[in-house]
Amino acid sequence: MRYYIIAGEASGDLHGSNLMRGLYAEDPEAAIRFWGGDAMSGVWKENERSGDGGLVRHYRGTAVMGLTDVLKKLGSIGKNLKSCREDILAWKPDVVILIDYPGFNLKMAEFAHSKGIKVFYYIAPKVWASRENRIRKIRRTVDKLFIIFPFEIPYFQSKGVDFIYKGNPLVDAIDRSLADGPSREEFLAANGLSGPYIALLAGSRKGEIDSMMPKYMEFAAGLRSMARYRDTQFVVAGAPGRDMVDYARWIKGSEDFVHVVFGKTHEVLRHADAAVINSGTASLEAVLTGTPQVVAYAMSPLTYAIAKHLIRTKYISLGNLVVDRLAFKELVQNDFTPDALKDEVIELLESEPYRNRMLESYSEIRNRLGGGGASRAVASAMMALLR
Repeated sequence: MRYYIIAGEASGDLHGSNLMRGLYAEDPEAAIRFWGGDAMSGVWKENERSGDGGLVRHYRGTAVMGLTDVLKKLGSIGKNLKSCREDILAWKPDVVILIDYPGFNLKMAEFAHSKGIKVFYYIAPKVWASRENRIRKIRRTVDKLFIIFPFEIPYFQSKGVDFIYKGNPLVDAIDRSLADGPSREEFLAANGLSGPYIALLAGSRKGEIDSMMPKYMEFAAGLRSMARYRDTQFVVAGAPGRDMVDYARWIKGSEDFVHVVFGKTHEVLRHADAAVINSGTASLEAVLTGTPQVVAYAMSPLTYAIAKHLIRTKYISLGNLVVDRLAFKELVQNDFTPDALKDEVIELLESEPYRNRMLESYSEIRNRLGGGGASRAVASAMMALLR
């Protein structure tokens, strides 16, 4: 079979890479062409076969953040859509597999459907949070939807959308990483660290990094100004597809206690004493690595004003949505200040009962996400449908 996969962000690249492993395992003749990133490229290189497609475009050139970023990049988005349509027609896949990234991928679903190409959507657009009108397009253009959260089951059932649920693929990704990763002592030594540290995750898009890092650095300086935390270090998990240029301006002058580590997000999380995370997939990764966390997120005032009217969920973090309560704190927009961040991190570090309650909630979240093998199970289901 010939598979054309489109992922437009770091989380989609991660899930796409695990799906590709499953497709290669299930289909000895799989040929895969894709939009994605380093993780998907790595799997493709391990399994490259004659006639295989490979990477078309890296997500770092396609990802956008919020309304203002979309408006700035309208021209490039249009060019990417045109290029993708032409490439699909030229390559003639048996199926187009879309991973999240709905602003772009729903347009590609409509196009592929109009050309008689089967469309699978893996990791549903978050229509349960906002823009529910997209459901009509999903019903009309997607042959099968593959969901990854248990709370999505009753939602899509109520909307009459045909779906398959096989668990959450992040469980496998984290478990594989933890099994193969270094010990805490090995990680500290390999990255020039000497003791306790706080993990900082600022997102994968440049706009997110520029929005988050100034407050992160003010928080770090504030925490270290306290006598009992003067030796605390901070490790920024460098996002896939980014390089030091994206972070250097923000950590200038703080290099002795702020380190940027690339390609080791799961290790950075696993060995941290606590983590500050900008929501998204990373907050769920912290749950699965067992790292106490606080979620902090801010966007442009215009984007936030619009989002307040569009988003219908109580929480912005996937882990909190799974258990439908605040398993860990969310500091959003005006609540996200360096002082508020400092107070919450101190609570995580110094209050054992507080931390233990969070870890108990983590166990509940993991149980609700199901066991391992989700990616291969999805690949097998896709193969059955195609046959």
